[in-house]
Amino acid sequence: MEIELHEVPIQDIVLYSKHLKECQGYTYKEEEGVYGMGGKLNIRPAYQREFIYKDKQRDAVINTVKNGFPLNVLYWVVNKDGSYEVLDGQQRLISICQYVYNIFSVEWPDFGLLQFHSLMDDLQEQILNYKLMVYFCEGTDSEKLDWFRIINIAGEKLTEQELRNAVFAGPWVSDAKRYFSRTGCPAYQMASELLKGHAIRQDYLETAIKWISHSNIESYMADYQHKENAKKLWAYFEKVIEWAKKLFVKYRKEMSGVSFGLLYNEYKDKEYDPDEIEKEVSKLMQDEDVTKKAGIYTYIFTRDEKYLNIRSFTDNNKREAYEKQEGICIHCGEHFDIDGMEADHITPWSKGGKTISENCQMLCLQCNRTKSAK
Repeated sequence: MEIELHEVPIQDIVLYSKHLKECQGYTYKEEEGVYGMGGKLNIRPAYQREFIYKDKQRDAVINTVKNGFPLNVLYWVVNKDGSYEVLDGQQRLISICQYVYNIFSVEWPDFGLLQFHSLMDDLQEQILNYKLMVYFCEGTDSEKLDWFRIINIAGEKLTEQELRNAVFAGPWVSDAKRYFSRTGCPAYQMASELLKGHAIRQDYLETAIKWISHSNIESYMADYQHKENAKKLWAYFEKVIEWAKKLFVKYRKEMSGVSFGLLYNEYKDKEYDPDEIEKEVSKLMQDEDVTKKAGIYTYIFTRDEKYLNIRSFTDNNKREAYEKQEGICIHCGEHFDIDGMEADHITPWSKGGKTISENCQMLCLQCNRTKSAK
């Protein structure tokens, strides 16, 4: 990859018109993207996350510029048609452009909070003439992505899904982000209470693809990269959420983050009674032996107790049972040191047995493994 350092005045990006008092080179549209230099600079390519700077971070960028301090270097890709796309520095560039676009105010000594249009001419010139240090990078797509990974380490690291969006950029990713990656997107409106993470960090999109692909995210994205839209993914997601809400009629916070899509894939064709499910969920929620309440929702389908993380016997429970048995394994009748034995429920938890001293017995390792396998 070829890399060359350039100085780029802010004025060249925003193309601010003093006569019209407006930016003629900057556009920010959710559906169409973010551009500078009259469309020549793609500020938010497909592999970039949405704008996430908080007010303090945004203000810090402008304070750096207005004080004439050096801003961290930016990286732009030079495309074959002579246009550019931002490889690193989207947050800083949008902060600058939004200020000149009068989106927010910053504190100026002796003047107070001011938007750009309220500044005196010399202060406006000070902002517009500020030179950004930009590395222009030319190379293949794979080289660009590798370089992006390297320079991104020092900043706020991309999530795995954001990197996947870069690798499989295309019309399908752009459309999928419309459903799953915007603030207040359809996925948020339909199922925010069931999903963990943040739409803007691609957590919702990653979850949906993981579900529909049976956890083969990269393969699925490769297959659909050049499809025109993500309607199939959205339709699937709608079915999953409708199925989950129909079966679990009472919402509980423990439902957040459950892999309902993977459960839907395997159990959607089976018949379940929502009322009976609610009774069992309520009972399990009240069971003190169930230490992982979120696992209840998977257990309802799989009946695998590992998802419940059933409370273990304490060391005191084990010692009491060991002494009563005089170190003799209940099953094989052989004597063992306590470290060579494990605690077991006399009456299984699934049949109402509690994790208490009266229900504890000690088995040797071999007998306990054999019993568990049956």
